[in-house]
Amino acid sequence: MKRDSSNPKILVATILSMSLLTVMAGAAVAPALNAISAHFADANPLLIQFVVSMPALFIILTNLCFPMLCRMMRTRTIALCGLLLYVAAGSGAFFADNIAVLLVLRALLGVSVGMIMPLSTGLLAYYFPPEEQARLMGLAAAMNQMGGVVATFLAGMLAAVSWNYAFLVHLLGLIAVVLVMLFLPNESLMKKDPTTLNSKPSTLNLLKKYHPSVVGMFLVMILFFIYPTNFALTASGMLSVKGITLVMMGLDVVAFLVGLVFGAMMKRFAVQMKYAAPIGFMAGYFCLAGGTSLSLLLLGSALIGIANGIGVPYLNTIGSVKAGKEAATTVMPLLSTALYLGQFLSPLMVSPIASAAHLSPYMVGAIIAVVYLFQAIVTRKGQMLPK
Repeated sequence: MKRDSSNPKILVATILSMSLLTVMAGAAVAPALNAISAHFADANPLLIQFVVSMPALFIILTNLCFPMLCRMMRTRTIALCGLLLYVAAGSGAFFADNIAVLLVLRALLGVSVGMIMPLSTGLLAYYFPPEEQARLMGLAAAMNQMGGVVATFLAGMLAAVSWNYAFLVHLLGLIAVVLVMLFLPNESLMKKDPTTLNSKPSTLNLLKKYHPSVVGMFLVMILFFIYPTNFALTASGMLSVKGITLVMMGLDVVAFLVGLVFGAMMKRFAVQMKYAAPIGFMAGYFCLAGGTSLSLLLLGSALIGIANGIGVPYLNTIGSVKAGKEAATTVMPLLSTALYLGQFLSPLMVSPIASAAHLSPYMVGAIIAVVYLFQAIVTRKGQMLPK
């Protein structure tokens, strides 16, 4: 196994360029959703909702097939196929004037992200030693958050021209295509030992082994997506539409900054970090649940951003260190599946619970955060990282 012989920093930048793209599968649509709905006014409203949710479903399905892809293709081939499909399906929606065609393209976009996502974190574990994982996973999470900020801003500007212009933001994937072609080694992530070819662990066995990180990622996404699906409604009495947009983008910026310093935080507070995300979510949602003032709304939003900025790279780091060089074909597809499954199910789970219990969604979030804290305490006793 060889590292990129030219420059490890360029290899890191190449891998992180894929992290920058993955969040755009949903973020690029958000600013244009009202305009899309108006353009396809005759379509079933459920189909308009599928424009947002369709990629997540196909990301999950592709992630479950990812180990099979790794047995068939090498890393650069998988990455290039995923990136080219990302650019073609993502920007191809610009030409779609039929809701069925648009949904097919969104499904193909999900397939592309399902190919890219495990590589965007798993290759960091493959090429770099365990003691570098916290810093690198923090950078990957930071790039993911920055991708959300960039996509939201650019897509919003493009959507002001016309609803379909928002999809052109996926052309940013061409930057990653060039970097991958030039700098990503084309290696096989699967072992060549013939004694192990027929003894690959099943998904169930992998889930048993990595369930602390996988369940944790699912809970992080359930918790985080309570915020974007409810904040605009609850803050409308105190903030303008522009103010709400700025606060929500500010949350992504906070998570980005946390990702940049995550490696240093893990070195200093390795044991205590397992509590940071659940406590951050709990405190944030308590602030939002009692959000009778602008200061509480801002504080709650900042705490949610910090919790998300810590939770995702922490779970990726712990999972990658445990799996070692096999992370890309074992734990990372499971973590990616849990991430998008949590995004997809969050509103479907939280809203009915809130209605049945006569609680605000934020209070339900605080309760789920308590469950997450308990899960972290029980499954991560004395966990340390290599130094």
